[in-house]
Amino acid sequence: MEALFWLSVGFIVYAYVGYPALLALSIRVRGAVRSQASRRRHPGSGPHVSLPRVSVIIAARNEARRLPSRIDNILASDYPIDRIEIIVASDGSTDDTAAALAPYRERVRLMLLPARGKAAALNAAVLHARNPILVFADARQRFAPDAIRRMVAAFSDPQIGAVSGELVIDCERGGGAAERSTIGDGVGAYWKYEKWLRRSEALIDSSIGVTGAAYAMRRWLWQPLPTDAILDDVLGPMRIVQRGYRVLFEPSARAFDRAASDAAAELRRKVRTLAGNFQLLRYEPRFLVPGWNPVWLQFMSHKLARLFVPYALITLFLTSAWLVTTSVFYALAFAGQAMFYGLAVYGALLDRRARVTPAPAAEVFREAA
Repeated sequence: MEALFWLSVGFIVYAYVGYPALLALSIRVRGAVRSQASRRRHPGSGPHVSLPRVSVIIAARNEARRLPSRIDNILASDYPIDRIEIIVASDGSTDDTAAALAPYRERVRLMLLPARGKAAALNAAVLHARNPILVFADARQRFAPDAIRRMVAAFSDPQIGAVSGELVIDCERGGGAAERSTIGDGVGAYWKYEKWLRRSEALIDSSIGVTGAAYAMRRWLWQPLPTDAILDDVLGPMRIVQRGYRVLFEPSARAFDRAASDAAAELRRKVRTLAGNFQLLRYEPRFLVPGWNPVWLQFMSHKLARLFVPYALITLFLTSAWLVTTSVFYALAFAGQAMFYGLAVYGALLDRRARVTPAPAAEVFREAA
């Protein structure tokens, strides 16, 4: 039991502390800041003719309410409008998507598709894209004015196959309602940690995955996705890495979003991500093979290790409970875990209560005024 306890401790510590420390050490030892000057150089410093044409692809289902402002956001980009093609792949929408986009018929190509999922919608849109650089976006988020230009800048290096932008969540910026929730605070802290990992991996070699709401890739490197693919933003980039190209993380190419403010939505997102990671191995078992996968250590440490952390936590709790009478150390370890989980449940209950409790009358009148 003691061996299981310490193996669990070691595994959890490596997944969340040891691997980041290894990345930091690798960057320091290898001096892995590769061609930062060229990555951050704007390709638009010369005439517009030097800028490649891009196809911005949005896969959406029943997003009529959001799409007009999203299109306006893209058209407000500082990238030359005559070099941007916008494709909206409507995945079986039953709302008035077509009517919502009618005022943009000169700027937007709307594809009305049967409901087969996001991956199938992306496949169809890429098939009809005309330009050499693909930029992927979602309906909900918003780009900074220079986001497209900053992502495209990296393709001046022929070894770059894809570029991820940075998704900035409102709770990171100290604005909006999400940061007043314990869920929002947790998401913000975790997302900062996740972005640091991606940035560090890209400096060493390649990022494991991209930000689905803001990334770009060379069109000729696209491989059709399985129609039931969950993590298109990991599967596609990893396939690019297998072909010998790098995937970068460009923190200056920003998109903005709101964090989930309730535990249920955040739980659904995490379950979907975990299921998607298992699915990756079904589609690409070669990711598990050192040598075949150029970023094997990063993939195993960043993606797969997290799949088994919940089991390690359960093992840690059970073994410390078994050993609780053997020493003060194990008794304290068990008590600490029990207290942690108890506080987590209590915090979730408080968060839920705060959402369902009506606001004081004075506050309601103040907001109405």
